[in-house]
Amino acid sequence: MEKRQTGQILYKKAKQIIPGGTMLLSKRPEMFLPNLWPAYYSKSKGCKVWDLEGNCYYDVSIMGIGTNILGYGHNEVDNSVIQTVKNGNMSSLNCREEVDLAEKLLQLNPWADMVRFARTGGEANAIAVRIARAAAGKNEIAVCGYHGWHDWYLSANLNKKDKLKNHLLPGLKTAGVPPELEGTIHTFNYNDYEGLEKLISEKDIGVVKMEVMRTVEPESKFLKKIRALTKAKGIVLIFDECTSGFRATKSGLHEKYNVEPDVSVYGKALGNGYAITAIVGREPIMRIAEETFISSTFWSERIGPAAGLKTLEVMGREQSWLKVSNTGQTIKDTWKTIANNHGLQIKIFGIDALPVFVFNNDNHLKYKTFITQEMLARGFIASNTVYVCIDHSRKILDEYFNTLNNIFKVIADCENGKSIDKLLKGPVCHDSFKRLN
Repeated sequence: MEKRQTGQILYKKAKQIIPGGTMLLSKRPEMFLPNLWPAYYSKSKGCKVWDLEGNCYYDVSIMGIGTNILGYGHNEVDNSVIQTVKNGNMSSLNCREEVDLAEKLLQLNPWADMVRFARTGGEANAIAVRIARAAAGKNEIAVCGYHGWHDWYLSANLNKKDKLKNHLLPGLKTAGVPPELEGTIHTFNYNDYEGLEKLISEKDIGVVKMEVMRTVEPESKFLKKIRALTKAKGIVLIFDECTSGFRATKSGLHEKYNVEPDVSVYGKALGNGYAITAIVGREPIMRIAEETFISSTFWSERIGPAAGLKTLEVMGREQSWLKVSNTGQTIKDTWKTIANNHGLQIKIFGIDALPVFVFNNDNHLKYKTFITQEMLARGFIASNTVYVCIDHSRKILDEYFNTLNNIFKVIADCENGKSIDKLLKGPVCHDSFKRLN
């Protein structure tokens, strides 16, 4: 059987019996290397992933979509989960770990008073929105950034078909989203304080929901101005830290900028690969959760909180946020050096622990596909985005940089007349999710 063929055969079957092929848009093979991506893994450890044929790759890419700051299969976290399984993951009684984890998160977020838990980022954001709307007594929300798949968020595209284009998700269709939600969600752009101020003056906004930062730093005290404005207007401010949490500081990215929200949503890295998300907030707002129905059976299982507790313990001991930030800065600096050495124009952005680069030309998707193709052939899962983990050692990165340098040399040749199309062994990767481009 041809190398990596098993994964592609399985993916073709999956597309026939699973709508969309996978549960997560970001993991669709078309996002990386259509027709050639391994698609499925057999095991993972540290920053290594093995495909169904047993081929081993270094993951210098999205690392489980940012879930594994401590690396795949971290022994202490896994052992905590294994012990939890042995002692019983579910019961008619509650697990004490959820109380312990809530206390730990409040220690890390001293501005907050109460915590609710869920298992995915999308549902945690939906919970935060429900609570905030109830607390504000208003339905309309101003949003900036990516906040999941639920109706409340996608309804932004009802009154303008591509209103979320500037928020990482161009072309999102709204089939199944109730048209009655039209006009409840309004978008504003990052660092456009005047735009938000105008929006609030024209609409009956009760909630501002935003990512603290994604691609560019806040300018002109942008976050502090928003905090002051929302306080003055009695608007609930929610920071979505599902992606940024625990990557720049011991808690949320908001700590770096010294701006405290009313509610913060944590996800992804909180359980180092195990499903646990948290909604952390001020008591007057969070207490409203008792006046609306927010409940789910598997929010009470034990694995998530147990994993979260151990993950936070290891993060604190290792000061993982400093390690991944320093590594990410090294990646950014080296990308820039390699590109400059070959006369290539790239744009580098993102917080240090989540670096991204793009080519400043019309061939950027072809070049991204070529990088993925050639990296894979040399034992790397890699393209133009890195979710850094503490297992990204200097030795692994040096090998990664040397490989990327050779690929950039070929791309430079393509910029000088060589055909990139003749170098590609399959279709060009998709461009439907801006977070990965």
